[in-house]
Amino acid sequence: MYLTRAEARALDRRLMEEFGIPGIILMENAGRGIAELLLTLGVQGRVVLCCGKGNNGGDGLVVARHLVIADAAVRVLLFARPEDLTGDAALAYRALLPCRVETVIFDAKSLDEEKLRQELAQAEWVVDGLFGSGLEGTVRLPFDRVIDAINASPARVLAIDIPSGLDSDNGLPLGVAVRAHQTATIAAPKVGFARESAREYLGQLHVIHMGVPRWLVGGAA
Repeated sequence: MYLTRAEARALDRRLMEEFGIPGIILMENAGRGIAELLLTLGVQGRVVLCCGKGNNGGDGLVVARHLVIADAAVRVLLFARPEDLTGDAALAYRALLPCRVETVIFDAKSLDEEKLRQELAQAEWVVDGLFGSGLEGTVRLPFDRVIDAINASPARVLAIDIPSGLDSDNGLPLGVAVRAHQTATIAAPKVGFARESAREYLGQLHVIHMGVPRWLVGGAA
């Protein structure tokens, strides 16, 4: 079963409105599942999580917290000011603060590319939590540079839900896209993943079940 961008949004909406599951619970379930997956893949060194300001970044912040609980070495690169985070992403950030995770704030208007390269060079794993399946339109500055830096890093890359910059409906890069070694897609693969063009970006695909009944995924719309 594959989900379109619209179906993925509809699934989240149904879970919150019909099932009464708060968005932060869905984020928690997804983030915990991704952290558990990463640990099974093997973590010996530092995990660097690149987080945007939306829900994909919020998922990344939850992943960071659960990795810390598992005694992994974690560093968060946040590409937004903490005060600009809203909704569930803001809740995930606040929940991470007591864990005392090293967090580096990057200014999206004036990206320090050399500092970014240095941070990524120290990672065994880079977790891509910049953009989710809702992204439409060409990736803009400075995030195209961030994606280029991730792709140039020597680390293994795990993408949350979808490699940032990949169009979830047609499987084509929106200018530039993360080339992941592993992709932890949430609830179900996205329809664009079935396209030949997506394969070089996805790596090995894993489905993270965030507490969604299997029959509901098939009737997301």
